[in-house]
Amino acid sequence: MCNSRHLSLRQRGAIWGLCIFLLYTSPLSCFANFSQAKELIYKIKEGLPSGTFIGAIGVDLHLDFTVEPPFLFNLPQKKVSEQYVNLNNTTGALYTSATEIDRETLCPDSSERQGCVLSLDVFVLPQQYFQLIKVKIFIEDVNDNRPKFPVDVIFMSVPENTPINARYAVEQSAVDPDLGLHGVQTYWLVNDFGMFTLDVEENEGGELTPFLIVTDVLDRETQAEYITDIIAEDGGTPPLLGAATLKIVITDVNDNCPQFTESQINVTLHGNTTKGAHLAHVHAFDPDLGANAQISYAYSERVPRDTRSLFHLDRITGVIKLAGKIDTGTATFYKLTVLANGPGCIPAVATVTIHIIKVVTGPPAVIPRYIAPEKDGVITIKESEPAFSPIAFFTVKNTEKNQKVDCHLEGTGPFRLVPYQLFKNEFLLETTEPLDYEKTREYELIVVARNAQGLVIKTFLMVQVLDENDNAPVFQQSLVEISVEENNAPNIFLTQLQASDQDSEGRGEVFYLLGGDAPGIFVLDRETGVLTVNTSLDREEKETYRFIVRAMDQGTPRRESIATVVVTVQDRNDNSPRFINKDFTFFVPENFPGYGEIGVLSVTDADAGENGWVALSILNGSDIFMIDTGRGALRAKTSLDREQQGTYQLWIEAVDGGEPALSCVTMVTVLLLDVNDNPPIVLFPQSNQSYMLVLPNTLPGTSITEVYAVDKDTGMNAVIAYSIIKRKGGEPGSFAIDPDTGNITLKRELSNRGLYSLLVKVSDHGQPEPLYSTVMVNFFVNETVSNESYIQSLLTREVDIEVEERPWYVGQMTEGPERYELFPCQPVLIALSVTCLGLFFLVVMLTSYICCKRFKKHRKKRSEVELPLKMKNDSAQIGHNRKLRQISNI
Repeated sequence: MCNSRHLSLRQRGAIWGLCIFLLYTSPLSCFANFSQAKELIYKIKEGLPSGTFIGAIGVDLHLDFTVEPPFLFNLPQKKVSEQYVNLNNTTGALYTSATEIDRETLCPDSSERQGCVLSLDVFVLPQQYFQLIKVKIFIEDVNDNRPKFPVDVIFMSVPENTPINARYAVEQSAVDPDLGLHGVQTYWLVNDFGMFTLDVEENEGGELTPFLIVTDVLDRETQAEYITDIIAEDGGTPPLLGAATLKIVITDVNDNCPQFTESQINVTLHGNTTKGAHLAHVHAFDPDLGANAQISYAYSERVPRDTRSLFHLDRITGVIKLAGKIDTGTATFYKLTVLANGPGCIPAVATVTIHIIKVVTGPPAVIPRYIAPEKDGVITIKESEPAFSPIAFFTVKNTEKNQKVDCHLEGTGPFRLVPYQLFKNEFLLETTEPLDYEKTREYELIVVARNAQGLVIKTFLMVQVLDENDNAPVFQQSLVEISVEENNAPNIFLTQLQASDQDSEGRGEVFYLLGGDAPGIFVLDRETGVLTVNTSLDREEKETYRFIVRAMDQGTPRRESIATVVVTVQDRNDNSPRFINKDFTFFVPENFPGYGEIGVLSVTDADAGENGWVALSILNGSDIFMIDTGRGALRAKTSLDREQQGTYQLWIEAVDGGEPALSCVTMVTVLLLDVNDNPPIVLFPQSNQSYMLVLPNTLPGTSITEVYAVDKDTGMNAVIAYSIIKRKGGEPGSFAIDPDTGNITLKRELSNRGLYSLLVKVSDHGQPEPLYSTVMVNFFVNETVSNESYIQSLLTREVDIEVEERPWYVGQMTEGPERYELFPCQPVLIALSVTCLGLFFLVVMLTSYICCKRFKKHRKKRSEVELPLKMKNDSAQIGHNRKLRQISNI
């Protein structure tokens, strides 16, 4: 039975597998209620954000969502295309996923006709509702790409003889990945110079190619190239642009022919002129380039062959030299027609006329011998040669004996021809001063020899000056001052140094170097001289940088010059004011006069100028205090009383003058120091009319009462001392008061009944002088108070009481029975008397000494009398001091 059950399951599984297989291979369904596959089409634009609704499959299929079990939607396979969409499994709604759809990436090879399609297969489940839905999502193009040229610079060559309306294709056309109208639609030039325009042609594939059209006559010799920007524009809204640099190079054609600088040259030649003499130099110019500008010189066919042989013409340089011996008997005049030939040109014509002067006795012959290097009659000499450097040596021959020959130099320049020492007809050509290549590069000289018959012979010379590295580069400015704001961006451009060198070729090429004192933050481009700073500068760290820059040429030996660069860092308001202390505490005595200076708040600002100006203000307490804005002195507008308020806390703000302004705040504590301006206040006894009953049998040492006082001051100004300064009734020393606590104790037995009164002085320890108050302490000695009115009458009687003027501190000394009276007057009187008597005796003694010396004996007696008086005076003073140290007892 089990086997049959397993077999049944296997058969059913096989049937299901076959159905699923037929589901993908046949439009027929294995179940009667299965439908055929359907297709849904949606359209969306590329680049939509995540979560954008695409379509609802269930709604578009008109499914009934009220059925049970409910519909489920599923993507059977996760294809690459399906990473762009999300499917809601319960509603069948499609949304864009987090991966943005880019049509150009998804369908890079699709055309506008083909379109770009995302294909999805969606299953509608469960099985009883199963459907296969084919979903196609067409991706519509948006203008999200701008045209782009394949290169940044497009080079085109156009011959200068190009006819007007000639067309040249711009091969490097722009490419736009977008389709249709969003692709490239047109091209245009930023600047056509009035010489060009653009046209656009479309090929069979729909691609646009720009064509450059020449609209005016071109001339390379006028302008050799044109540089502009070519713009490609698409058809989007708004349109996107792409740009590239278009460089149009005008190529040369042979549209210019050689022209002689001189078309007529006259030369006079003596019949005895030596072979090889330089006669003339023809020169032509062609403004074309390269091979089109090559010029060759030749004689016209009209010049006889023998004449051509007599006068040699260099076809490259145009120099004409005498190549043979002149026969003055056959000809006195030669006309040479010289042609300057250029490629494809009609030759230019110049005429050289040579007049031959017959020499009866023969003209002098000038034989040159060159000291400086010479080639084809051209002498080269370095510009570094000193003055009076020899160039050539000339010997004049063919002269009769004793015939005087005049030999001189024609032409301009620092040269002279002088007889050589004592030799006859020997002449030396030398410089008169140093030559300068930068001023004059070549000189044409003529050595003229004339004999007595007037026969003249001329020898032509050309002196070329060879350049040497004799000039150092020169800066346009020897002092370069640069200003830059601090906090600059790194690698910012500062300036471009420029130096020039008058030497030629590599000797005049300049490169730039920083001096050894230049900080490492500065960078100087070796070729261009552009100076930059590679970091941000801080004026507070350093305000001025001064260093050397060098300009060096590439000659041998190398020459250089220097310039000084001064970089000044300009301030910006990047520093807040700072107080020198985090907070300030000032101690001021109370009752300090109004507007007196309490203290000074020092504040700094690292910035300069207005950015460093600091103003101070009080944020709180400005009705009591004020502060000097600039100096920072804190003052109180009125006198301050510590007893009203002992501490003030102020917030002081410092604001600089920058834009925007920066600020900081500090706290100032003003502590008032106590001044002894309050006397003690007696709280007990409450009045001078109060009294206290004391029993007659009170034992000595008993504390009877206490005087209690307070002082509003602080410190030593509030320390109170008590002392008895007057008394009435009783025997002296009957009562004692504790100077610290004010406690009054009985010191002796009370033998008499009645009223006892003590005047107590309550004093503080203030400086410079203590303040005090007094109070009357009354004791009524009796067993009871039977008649209070009688006591009050006793209190109101104005009867003097005995004074016990003893300082408060006397009570702190050893107590004992009173054996000394208060300070007596008798010793004072005795001391004054002795002093007066001593003065009298002194006057008498001096008078006696002056009048007569016989009074010496009398003066001795007076001294003997004076001694005991002084001893008595000292004894009285000692007794006075001892009484001051007695304890005050009553």
